[in-house]
Amino acid sequence: MTVSKSNDAFLNYLFQFIDIKEQSIEELIVKARASFEVLYLKKNQFFVKENEVCQHFCFVESGILQHSIEVLGEEKTTYLALKNSVTSSLSSFLFGKPSRKSIKAIADCSLWIVDLKTFKDLIENNMAFHQFYYNVIEKQICLIDDYRIDLLTLTPEERYKKLLATEPKLLQEVPLHYLSSFLGISSRHMSRIRKSI
Repeated sequence: MTVSKSNDAFLNYLFQFIDIKEQSIEELIVKARASFEVLYLKKNQFFVKENEVCQHFCFVESGILQHSIEVLGEEKTTYLALKNSVTSSLSSFLFGKPSRKSIKAIADCSLWIVDLKTFKDLIENNMAFHQFYYNVIEKQICLIDDYRIDLLTLTPEERYKKLLATEPKLLQEVPLHYLSSFLGISSRHMSRIRKSI
């Protein structure tokens, strides 16, 4: 696990969610360069383990982070954070509670990270970062809501087809057993679905 300073990779992502006066954006650029560090994780290293407190909020510059829980001794994937997304064990990060899930690199990762004190300072004192965070969380809530409804209303075949239509890069970048767990489909059934489509 290696940490270093970085420059501009995060900023393009931030700007997708910001529509605000230039002065605040300039201030955010300065603060981001001063506040965020880059954390390098090798494949199978953990960002946070279940029952530990998550110390950081992060932007995935490269790689894939798997969110997982253990159910009756079996690992279940609850979320996959790909390149150009943000993630954390948010409840643990914000409230200092033990994380109910593990977050692990399933490919080598480069992550922009920020600690809680700096994160709260940015939200409270920088309008551009505040707007970024609000818009990202709003988008994530909508995605989670859709995902939960899909699990209850779509067949495994329909869930796979929807993923194929909306997130084709997941199918290219994520190993099959993680995808099948994320979709709530057994690996064997997933293989049959892929062959039939």
